Amino acid sequence: MKFRAICTDIDGTLLNSDRQLSQRTIHTIKSLDQDVPIILASSRMPAAMRHLQQELNILHHPLICFNGGYVIYFENGKTEALPLDSVQIPATVCQTIHDFAQGTDMHVSLYAQDNWYVPAFDYWAEREARNTKVRPEQTELERVLQGWLQAETGAHKVMCMGPANEIDALEHELTSNFADQVHAYRSKDTYLEIAPRAISKATALNLLLKERYDIGMHEVMAFGDNYNDIDMLQAVGMGIAVGNAREEVKAVAHEVTLRSVEDGVAAAIEKYW
Repeated sequence: MKFRAICTDIDGTLLNSDRQLSQRTIHTIKSLDQDVPIILASSRMPAAMRHLQQELNILHHPLICFNGGYVIYFENGKTEALPLDSVQIPATVCQTIHDFAQGTDMHVSLYAQDNWYVPAFDYWAEREARNTKVRPEQTELERVLQGWLQAETGAHKVMCMGPANEIDALEHELTSNFADQVHAYRSKDTYLEIAPRAISKATALNLLLKERYDIGMHEVMAFGDNYNDIDMLQAVGMGIAVGNAREEVKAVAHEVTLRSVEDGVAAAIEKYW
């Protein structure tokens, strides 16, 4: 099988232990033909992905953000993002999450397009800002939510961080009462990432390939490590799990490469390309 495109998760897959791109990864991807789509697919917001694209010299390639809820591309060398797809969590559900977290130690972050809203620049926000190299806008979330309710819009992602037992309770609330509207998954015991039920990295990638490229899903090599990567790895021609991936991810992958800290993505690209 000749592969014509690569799609890869970022955190836990493409980056090393310092949350950076290794020199081997940069060199390997830069050595590929510039016409080969290298698509980053992540729960991150666009601004937290663009600096990685710059390092890899793929600023002209599209992005799958927020686990597929916001798909953007760039035309004719321009830096302005053009949306290909945008699916949001209704403001009413965001309000419920916000209200549930009141009186707990949970931190709630709201994301829409390239905006990240936090109620305070606390431990959780500082940690996420350090990892993603993006600084949030500190504001009253109630104000943001009221604006969304009036505009009948919502969030591309809600992320809740805090004590594992409180995250457990919120996850149970969402899976029990809002499973038809949102998908909630644990990226860590203390992290709950919430996305619209209708989207996934796989659906976003399929749409992107149809709309922007004459490439089939069977011609794609994809990489991942976590639950939100499972559909994508199953849907492409070669789904590869990094060595540190969750066992459920390894179980559905066509192949398992080295750990992310051992440049597993680069190793597999070197092997097949």
